[in-house]
Amino acid sequence: MAPSPEAELADRLRALRRQQRLTQAKLARALGDAKRISVSTISSWENSSDPKLPSADLLRSYALFCAQDHSADAEPQLPREQDLNASEREKFTALHRELIDLRDAARNKPGTASAGAGLWTFEEGPVTAICPEAPAAYRSPLADEANPNYTRMYRYADVDALIELWGHLRACNPELDAAHKLPDEANAPDMTGHLILLGGIVWNNVAHQLQSLVRDLPIQQVVTADLFNGEVFMLPDGQEFRPLWSDYERTSTKAPTKEEITAAQTEDVWRNGQRRTLIEDVAFLARVPNPLNHTRTLTVCSGVYSRGVLGAVRVLTDIAVRDRNEAYLASRFPGGSFAILMRVPLVNGEAMSPDLEIPHNVLYEWSPSDEAAA
Repeated sequence: MAPSPEAELADRLRALRRQQRLTQAKLARALGDAKRISVSTISSWENSSDPKLPSADLLRSYALFCAQDHSADAEPQLPREQDLNASEREKFTALHRELIDLRDAARNKPGTASAGAGLWTFEEGPVTAICPEAPAAYRSPLADEANPNYTRMYRYADVDALIELWGHLRACNPELDAAHKLPDEANAPDMTGHLILLGGIVWNNVAHQLQSLVRDLPIQQVVTADLFNGEVFMLPDGQEFRPLWSDYERTSTKAPTKEEITAAQTEDVWRNGQRRTLIEDVAFLARVPNPLNHTRTLTVCSGVYSRGVLGAVRVLTDIAVRDRNEAYLASRFPGGSFAILMRVPLVNGEAMSPDLEIPHNVLYEWSPSDEAAA
């Protein structure tokens, strides 16, 4: 009788550890988080009679670790993907695919409930979405705790993106420990779990702080003197990615005063007393290891303006495009880490979900393998 997919995976993991001449204790330390991964946990993954399935993230770490040969005498360490040579990278890619296929077969066997699929599915918590806080001057009176009808969500900016993300996140992870918080509410467990950052660097100080810690990522969001209401994306060579505006429009109404424009946050709309319309925003979607805990992930959904933030989320939530986009990302970035800049067209003021199979929609792509090949 052929072994079950779970038993096959358990046997393979045990064989990989033995090939590296490691004890279970050393392997737990090598995977990078001894506080969360115990010897008993490693043992449960290798128990072919009653195996427990490791998360997809941990299987990636297994493949990454086993792509290199390690000395039996040295304390083993998990390498970075960009530090692998060509043959090690080939071994990593093949082994990662093998382990994920075994895990998928175990999870999708008859009688096994699927927990969902894709970028927004996490095997372990916590998962915390950090959403920007709107400045006090732009909040509803209901955001004041002294108001009898106080509503906490009025403190949030990028609420469209948060609602879109939150519904999908909860549907894919019904039993997971998940939360959404304002930047000042984030604590240490939040920051070292799976972290999702919404919005730009000005209203989300957590996004601003972590941007400098993800040193390998070439895309940075920066403040520029000519934009008042958003921040552009920039590459190390100075190339910028900006939204598109219509030509200036004739208006039958008198232009608002400078004070009214500032109060309404429409400095980028009104220029020299003339109005223009935003017709295309830029969305930024990235998934990399959390720089504060490499066994967890950091996902960034941002834009120059809020329509770009919503577009970054809807790449993988909108039923019209998400399956194709998931397949595109899986094929283009098999290692799991990537960053992508996309066009977000606006039709009647509504942000359209980018279809990554349309080359025009993709402005720039990056993965750690790009740097290794350079």
